[in-house]
Amino acid sequence: MTIGLVGKKIGMTREFFSSGISVPVTVIFVEKGRILDVFTKEKRGYDAIKVGFGKIKNSKLTNQMKGVFTKKSTEPKKILREFRVENISEYKEGNEIGLEIFKDDKFIDVTAKTIGKGFAGVMKRHNFSGLRASHGVSVSHRSHGSTGQRQDPGKVFKGKKMAGHMGDKFRTIQNLEVVKSDIENNLIFLKGSIPGSKNSLVVIKKAKKKISRVTTFEKNDKIVKEANKKIDSKKGEDKNKKKENLVKNESLKKEVKKWNYQ
Repeated sequence: MTIGLVGKKIGMTREFFSSGISVPVTVIFVEKGRILDVFTKEKRGYDAIKVGFGKIKNSKLTNQMKGVFTKKSTEPKKILREFRVENISEYKEGNEIGLEIFKDDKFIDVTAKTIGKGFAGVMKRHNFSGLRASHGVSVSHRSHGSTGQRQDPGKVFKGKKMAGHMGDKFRTIQNLEVVKSDIENNLIFLKGSIPGSKNSLVVIKKAKKKISRVTTFEKNDKIVKEANKKIDSKKGEDKNKKKENLVKNESLKKEVKKWNYQ
């Protein structure tokens, strides 16, 4: 488990690059978190930090949590999250962490709860094709069909794809590209979509996998360089044409002079 931050999904927009590329991005507001506890291997058997995010009124806290925050002499935090870390010496109790921890990262992982769809049928939930739309199929056009066999085994196997509750589950999207990071306004722009509705909470972590994918910035630079090369080559061709035209004009002038003298 790597260090992460808790943020709020604001919505989606798009970013334009100098080459004219338009990239859809998700905007996440990430407030700075405060380190409340530092756990070492001697205490817990592993190195970890407890980080608090978001503001909450003191009146909404339980007496136990009021005691926790007064003991730590920090402002109350709405969300408490524990992250395992490798270099525990880098983190001290009371310090704040923000988007600067992703400064050198091109790709990150995002975990959030998907939008709840309620009780859904098999066509929506599992992409079943359904039964025929003809008259012979009476009132079962969108049904799933049979769910089991006969007396043997005499049951429906666990995990059978059937109608049921859809969405409202925690899902992780890996290797999302960081398009832009606005540390002053606590905003991070990620390429593509992430689970959850607007104003829902998301957990951002460093990428678990090692990726060697070409980023949008690198693609943009390549396009710009190729375009500049074409422009330079055209300019060179135009210069050569101008020189040829000048030579032709000078030769014509000489011939005209000869004819005049004659």
